[in-house]
Amino acid sequence: MKRILVLVLPALLGGCVVGTVAKTAVDVVTLPVKVVSAGVDAATTSQAEADQKRGREIRKEEERRGRELRLAEERCRKGKPLPEDDCSRVQQR
Repeated sequence: MKRILVLVLPALLGGCVVGTVAKTAVDVVTLPVKVVSAGVDAATTSQAEADQKRGREIRKEEERRGRELRLAEERCRKGKPLPEDDCSRVQQR
């Protein structure tokens, strides 16, 4: 009985070892491809990402202009405009 077990056990384990070695070999071969792919992805910007970034920039610029316009209107209403303020656009209340 022990002889049969000794003869059969290496055959059963051999498949596991071969499968593990094959999987490890595939992982080792594909690792450089995955690393380069991740590096390229991190270094490049997709069109969607570029559009989102441009949209954020436009919104921030519009917010800045709005703040400047409100401050200019307030200065004009108080009668203390700066030389660059266009008080003709401000409605008197």
